[in-house]
Amino acid sequence: MKTFLLLIAVAGAAGTCRFPPQLWCSSEEIAIQCKVYQQCKESVWTVKTNAALVEFELYFESLCPDCRNFIKTQLFPTYTKVGSIMNITLVPYGNAREKQSGDRWVFTCQHGEQECIGNLLETCAIHTLKSIDRIMPFIHCMELSEYPLQSVQSCSQQLSVPLDPIMFCYNSTVGNTLEHKMAQKTEALNPPHKYVPWVVLNGVHTEKINDEAARDLLKLVCDTYTGTKPSACTATRAQLTGCAQSDL
Repeated sequence: MKTFLLLIAVAGAAGTCRFPPQLWCSSEEIAIQCKVYQQCKESVWTVKTNAALVEFELYFESLCPDCRNFIKTQLFPTYTKVGSIMNITLVPYGNAREKQSGDRWVFTCQHGEQECIGNLLETCAIHTLKSIDRIMPFIHCMELSEYPLQSVQSCSQQLSVPLDPIMFCYNSTVGNTLEHKMAQKTEALNPPHKYVPWVVLNGVHTEKINDEAARDLLKLVCDTYTGTKPSACTATRAQLTGCAQSDL
């Protein structure tokens, strides 16, 4: 109550705030406009710059329409707005199956051979690019096309990403082994995944988390983060369905 009264006094003296008192500390942007930034920082925002990042894992497959839509309409826009408070892990495998043949793994994918190609190319891109700030734009670009071998070339050109290391990985046992690791990571999920896109938030998957991520990932990430909220923490949109597992 003392903090609230202090904020009223400061903002009232300023006389320039167009927001109701309950919103003054809801974002840095509003706090600055209402001239209460320092008071919010010291008295209301409880967690500082060392707050834990939101751990976000997405299990998906490259040609699943709902995965592509989720990356395009939820994950990539959320990353561009509040990526600084997220630690994003991408696992391109989804509802695929694998079996060992000699010293290699053979993959069968729900949406056919092209999806297996896309999964492998995206796995190699993740391995090669390493930084999420390079990975996310590249995966987003790849997911805009249904033709992975063409899109890997065009996305490399558009984003100034070297193509040769990705293709070396793709054509070698390195990529095959990496995709096997994606399979292992997917099969180790607890609870086991039933569809994709499958979201794990801070190590936890529930139907509620998946539904909220599909409807408004930005809000979910902002609500989950325990630090001072970035100014971009505002509402989003859209519900989507999933690609259910099928027998391959």
